[in-house]
Amino acid sequence: MTTKIAMIQMDIVFGDPEENRKLAQEKIKEAAAQGSEVILLPELWTTGYDLSRFDEIAETLEGPTHELLMTLSREYKITIAGSIAEEENGKYYNTFVAYDAEGNRLINYRKAHLFRLMNEEKFLESGNQKGNFQLGDVPVAGVICYDIRFPEWMRTHMLNGSRGLLVVAEWPKPRVEHWRNLLISRAIENQCFVIACNRVGADQNNEFGGHSIVVDPWGNIIAEGGLGEEIVYADVDFTAVEAIREQIPIFQDRRTDLYE
Repeated sequence: MTTKIAMIQMDIVFGDPEENRKLAQEKIKEAAAQGSEVILLPELWTTGYDLSRFDEIAETLEGPTHELLMTLSREYKITIAGSIAEEENGKYYNTFVAYDAEGNRLINYRKAHLFRLMNEEKFLESGNQKGNFQLGDVPVAGVICYDIRFPEWMRTHMLNGSRGLLVVAEWPKPRVEHWRNLLISRAIENQCFVIACNRVGADQNNEFGGHSIVVDPWGNIIAEGGLGEEIVYADVDFTAVEAIREQIPIFQDRRTDLYE
């Protein structure tokens, strides 16, 4: 049985959460009309990298973006995920959230690895918890952008049997081949589906590379976007993971006496 995935590869209005929520709502409605069951939005889709103004534009996990995603997931009976600018007790986080078809928040994962090239460490706190959650009856994990450069962190998420890795990003265009190659590698080495949504467009300092992508556990590309705004669709059969892991049992053959 397949799950219909939609990745909303959107441009983001710099520092304007209200406008970005309007844009995302239109695209979520469009993706839902196509029968999507899971919708993935990019990293910091409400604000972009307007980090110096997070004291003005970040929100709590009970803020207007929570209300919007809770409402839309219920209305369309879909799961919606992406990362937002979170504020808690005067501290700021880049936080992956997901809502199920009843409007319940499934996860709030705070980005563990902060990206110095975009000054995250100057404005944000890093998270200390994993991003594992249940997508219906399928164990998956949600991570954010720079996290994928740390294979040990991806493997940590996979050791509980997760069948999918959901990645949200604002990955710059000059390194888009790194993006593609890293995601293919993460899929092969963890024998899982990788579902990754990147933004497009540009802000004051960066141009972003798009190429939202779905990779199967063999490293085959199922779907991939281009450089412009679009919704990228893919049908994913998570049950394929079990057969592949039985065929090449890398999780059973790990030498944990040599490494953790």
